Amino acid sequence: MGSAVEVPLLEGPVLEGEFVRLEPLGHHHAADLARAAEEDRGGYGFTWVPEAGDVSAYVDTQLARRAAGRVTPYAQLDRVSGRAVGATAFLDPRRHPDDGTLFAIEVGFTWLAASAQGSGLNTEAKYLLFRHAFEVWGVSRLDLKTDARNGRSRAAIARTGAAFEGVLRNWSRSWAPGEEGRLRDSAIFSITREEWPTCRETLERRLADLRTARSHR
Repeated sequence: MGSAVEVPLLEGPVLEGEFVRLEPLGHHHAADLARAAEEDRGGYGFTWVPEAGDVSAYVDTQLARRAAGRVTPYAQLDRVSGRAVGATAFLDPRRHPDDGTLFAIEVGFTWLAASAQGSGLNTEAKYLLFRHAFEVWGVSRLDLKTDARNGRSRAAIARTGAAFEGVLRNWSRSWAPGEEGRLRDSAIFSITREEWPTCRETLERRLADLRTARSHR
């Protein structure tokens, strides 16, 4: 019987763009994230966003998942202010059983402060994460999912160029208030390696438009 393949942890580097800098999540981001999370919580009905007093535990949870090889968490920093204004992550890495080669990854656990929403940070963060997954790690597929009831999130994912694959019932934990311990229906989107060049062009056009809009302010 052959020996088991040793699978390395999936370490994500700093990813830097024009609007956003993605840094591996750490406790030095906690104070900024606590401030960001409490700006306006009205838009977090379906998303896991810690309250200010829970940010340290939130970071501990994500770091434990990183140590287990399940999540590669990031803080999202606004390049203008230098402050952490949200978080995101790679998660659920899938590897070939024979040689441990990574073939698929998900992007999720994403949230931004209310003041950073609609600013272009999310678009550029997705671009940086997708580009790293396809062009550095060489994945064949990238997943995104959200609560099927979250129309705003579904629309934002669709604008990245990801294809909607359907709704999987009782697929994952619900983050909606009052639904602790319940499962949600999840809307599933994906981008394949063959689709990435077109998706990349779409995101680069959006970023160019954002760049133009900012220059006219």
